[in-house]
Amino acid sequence: MRFRATRRGLRLTELGLGAAQFGNLYRETTDAEAAEAVTAAWDAGIRYFDTAPHYGLGLSERRIGRSLQERPRDEFVLSSKVGKLLVPSPETAHQLDDEGFAVPASTRRRWDFSRDGILRSVESTLERTGLDRIDIFYLHDPDDFQQQAFTEGISALIELREQGVVSAVGAGMNQSHALAELVRTADVDLVMCAGRYTLLEQGALDDLLPIASERGVGVVIAGVYNSGLLSAPRPPADANYNYEQAPAELVARAHAIADVCESHGVSLPEAALAFPLRHPAVVSVVIGARNAAQVSGNVDRFSTDIPEELWGDLQTAGLLRESPRTIVEQDNT
Repeated sequence: MRFRATRRGLRLTELGLGAAQFGNLYRETTDAEAAEAVTAAWDAGIRYFDTAPHYGLGLSERRIGRSLQERPRDEFVLSSKVGKLLVPSPETAHQLDDEGFAVPASTRRRWDFSRDGILRSVESTLERTGLDRIDIFYLHDPDDFQQQAFTEGISALIELREQGVVSAVGAGMNQSHALAELVRTADVDLVMCAGRYTLLEQGALDDLLPIASERGVGVVIAGVYNSGLLSAPRPPADANYNYEQAPAELVARAHAIADVCESHGVSLPEAALAFPLRHPAVVSVVIGARNAAQVSGNVDRFSTDIPEELWGDLQTAGLLRESPRTIVEQDNT
């Protein structure tokens, strides 16, 4: 498994494991499945793991913490997020969470990008994971709170970085424009961009990726399958895109991309996983998994050799805006 480094020397594996499903996203994941998924990832060489308090109201953080506690601490990188404080909610404890996770709603999320809220969130994450440190903290989806998050919130994270509490800071969002603004105005190390630089769409080329390259800020790409549209060799008519049913024209575009991929002996999801890493600003691609079998499937896709000609053919067909060839130096150790 290859590594790429941030400008301050934090090394991430090119493939990371996203732990949203450890929080019972849409349906239950067992403790054993989560632990086996981490073991499978570790055995495959994955050393970057991502979680958040939002994922299962802390369940994902607890599970990934338990799974990593016995691993050598200096051999892995763990990121979590701030901005959604978990506060007790006994009045809803008999209900299920209403944000997509199959867990009791014994706590609720409260948006808080204040300095105090950031510090409390960091402390709570350390308690839930049981680890002595978290390597990366991202502001989590600060779209509606951008002014406070990009001033007071990011300043609090930078303060923690300067104190040595955390190694890298940034933000994670489902858009690229605001992330570009953060990179332009704050001393961040990494940003996580979901869905905006994929084989299907490359909007981040207009804003985030140029400024990230200029400033030496690493970009972690999530949502490479665009909520499922690129996750199967041939997407069904009712495939999802951006968490909703995909418009017919996007399904048709995905099939057109699949035609070109198959002409080179490559599946649509294999190409989708490989594509973002071609850009020199991208340091890792994070893929979620619920169990060991899904991790192994992702690793197999990641390990597929992609013919260079595929990217040029997609560009010629008008299905890819450009075909960047990565120039990043890779550490293969």
